[in-house]
Amino acid sequence: MKRLLVIAMSAALAGCGVETAATAASAASIKKQEMEQAQKTMQQAHGKIDGAMQGLQQRSDSMEKQ
Repeated sequence: MKRLLVIAMSAALAGCGVETAATAASAASIKKQEMEQAQKTMQQAHGKIDGAMQGLQQRSDSMEKQ
């Protein structure tokens, strides 16, 4: 009887561990996706800033020529 109880408790605890591991893996996957999206957003922002800076430089150069 004790053996059956130990086996049942072990199975229950192992199930909790598997669920915890699955939850952690899901959370890590979501964080990875968020980080990749943040990197894309940052690259787009850098591109826009670089474009704006080039536009300002061109305007400045054209103003100096006049």
